[in-house]
Amino acid sequence: MLQRLALLVCLILPAAVAEAQTFPDRPIRIIVPINPGGGTDIFARKLAELAAPELGQPVVVENRPGGSGTIGVQHVVDARPDGYTLGFLLNTPVTAAPHTLGTRYGPESFTSILSVGHSAYTLCAQPGFPANTLQEFIAAIRARPGEYTWGNEGLGGAMHLGVERILRRLDLSMTTVPFQGAGQTLPAFLGGHITFYGGSVVGAMPAVRAGTAKCLLLTTAEDHPALPAASGLGSLGLADHAITIWWGLFAPNGIPADRLDRIAATFLKAARSEAFGQVVESQGATWRVEEGPAMAAQIRAEHAALGGVARDLGLAKPSR
Repeated sequence: MLQRLALLVCLILPAAVAEAQTFPDRPIRIIVPINPGGGTDIFARKLAELAAPELGQPVVVENRPGGSGTIGVQHVVDARPDGYTLGFLLNTPVTAAPHTLGTRYGPESFTSILSVGHSAYTLCAQPGFPANTLQEFIAAIRARPGEYTWGNEGLGGAMHLGVERILRRLDLSMTTVPFQGAGQTLPAFLGGHITFYGGSVVGAMPAVRAGTAKCLLLTTAEDHPALPAASGLGSLGLADHAITIWWGLFAPNGIPADRLDRIAATFLKAARSEAFGQVVESQGATWRVEEGPAMAAQIRAEHAALGGVARDLGLAKPSR
């Protein structure tokens, strides 16, 4: 009997070792839950490009937009946990949409691998708007309650909830106009259809560089060197209301530990490379790599905070 068990172990162990050593043996997919072209897509593609040689297999980026990013996230959550399907996300689908759209997933439904950085959200005015500082911006809005409009990434998204929280704290009233990302918000702003662009600094930078927008409010506590006219929430004593757009890599729960370790080590190396950092910073974002546990803690904290705002605005829906 002991001889048979020993023989069985001898047969199983080499097969298991061989499987671990050959992973991956086919291309890996990274699901991006929004349309191509924005910062999320740019960062995902650069990360895939840098990781592929280390893995010895192509890393293919696949865009699956819809439902404020929830369709793509759900696809990753439901994927087979074999290490061949990963996701590159921004925070709205995981910290805001579960409250406002009633998703089938929550913060514990997936494995956080790493986050790569963040960007402030910003509100920007046309060059001729009668305000050149944050204080003047606040005074102008307060003088005409409800008259101005601001675009954002979508009703119930992280920016919408985060900025509404700030506006309520400052006793400011504006009409929100939801879009589907900077690709729609920026043209509407430049065309004069809304008063203020609302979105990430990354999305605003083309207009800032062209001199067609002046950004005055930042949703981070600190200021931003690329936006000298804008001020962060720290200048108003509201640093605790800070909200950013951030990006990270995640995976379905249940991937074998050896595969997950290989994935994490490879993508962390890619994310910490100067080549990747240059891409992030060239988009006006802050390059800051955090490992899985720190990313998971950030998700839980933001999920709880935005849930409170969604309930206050009457936008909360039960999970499905």
